[in-house]
Amino acid sequence: MLKAENNKIPRQVNRIHLIAVCGTGMGALACILKQLGYQVSGSDANIYPPMSDFLIKKGITILKGYDYNHLSRRIDLVVVGNAVRRDNPEALALADLQLPYCSMPQALNHFLGRRRQIMVCGTHGKTTTASLIGWILSRAGLDPSFFIGGIVGGFESNFLLGKGPWLVLEGDEYDTAFFDKGPKFLHFKPEVTVITGIEYDHADIYPNLEAVENAFIRLVRGLNPRSTLLAADKTNSLEKVLGHANCKVERYGLGADAHWQARVLVRRGRWMHFELRHAGVGQGDFGAPMLGKHNLENITAAAAVALSLGVAPDALRDALADFPGIARRQQVRGEKNGILVLDDFAHHPTAVKATVEAVCEAFPERRLIAVFEPRTNSSRRNIFQEAYSRSFAGADLVCVRRPPAIESIDPAERFSAARLAQDLSAQGIKARSFPDTDAIIDFLTDQAKSGDVILVMSNGGFDNIHSRLLRAL
Repeated sequence: MLKAENNKIPRQVNRIHLIAVCGTGMGALACILKQLGYQVSGSDANIYPPMSDFLIKKGITILKGYDYNHLSRRIDLVVVGNAVRRDNPEALALADLQLPYCSMPQALNHFLGRRRQIMVCGTHGKTTTASLIGWILSRAGLDPSFFIGGIVGGFESNFLLGKGPWLVLEGDEYDTAFFDKGPKFLHFKPEVTVITGIEYDHADIYPNLEAVENAFIRLVRGLNPRSTLLAADKTNSLEKVLGHANCKVERYGLGADAHWQARVLVRRGRWMHFELRHAGVGQGDFGAPMLGKHNLENITAAAAVALSLGVAPDALRDALADFPGIARRQQVRGEKNGILVLDDFAHHPTAVKATVEAVCEAFPERRLIAVFEPRTNSSRRNIFQEAYSRSFAGADLVCVRRPPAIESIDPAERFSAARLAQDLSAQGIKARSFPDTDAIIDFLTDQAKSGDVILVMSNGGFDNIHSRLLRAL
């Protein structure tokens, strides 16, 4: 059993080992530690490109599988990934050898602790908002660091180790490690916190919405009274949480009562032009190559942070206009024979609804085919069965894949792709369910035609459906 007194980072550290190094966040941390000058090794059960190639290129030793013998007393610190269970062979070795250990957020907070933190959290939009902030600060010459859950275009990375004072973090409400079941975001000490909204998610660790709210209440109560909290101007859950704040609170969004308010001026295809106001005072007109009301809210939050930190409006305007986007957020994967294929990370019913609306708005004359894979621990359960039936309005055809690994879910709790297709059909939306990805590709190869937009939504790789579909078309 791990001893609590070993859950610490020694003053003198040279060799660091990461268990589950090929995860997106753990891989980024490994690269940061290597860049800071430490000797870094890692292990993982699933070693495959592109992460494995990326880590090897950075000079990080990767050990295949989890093995008791991968750890030795020559290691100064072990970072344990969220995916690691307490019966993992290396977790058992860690306990036997009594090595110092920590979680990923503990390591980030320690090794990058001198930087001033900007943290973005919330159920939706945190990756986009954090990416926008990192991009804007970089373009404005502030040379920030960032650690984000998605690949930021222009940097082609989800991390950056800059020389400036600011560190942009994506704060996650998911639990930290097997030895620390509290949310990851509780480990950080932000000077600026953004909460994009709160809804029920992560059904595998949170039994209900109240439990999610309580996690955010813990976060808000722990914020430094001299810090600033920017919160979206929506949702009853957020109102409940903000009642516990002891720091400065400002609201942002599209509503007239928001401290930071955005108002759309013109929409042209994949571009939005809008006016930004703060406390009723105009900050200027701006444009960004992004789609949808939800993204305008994300832009508003990022712009509010940037202007509050002293970024000039002209620098903000240039940065927004050049924003290259984020991988898997309405990302164009290709066009074949007049058929456009988009990739999006949307998986929660609210995110699916917002994404479908945004794509409909951007391509009003084109037929929209929405392809959805319910893959998360929440979406594979029937807690959102009814909500998903209200998320596809505007789509002309919906293809729903049977949830992968559905056998691991209790039969009474399983989401039904067939039922969703039936519910959508009853609303007049053409919909079909499919047993696997191959069946969807075969169907779309036969049914898709020039002028169509195929919007693929999943929080996973979806069996590389995007590339395979483009080849098939």
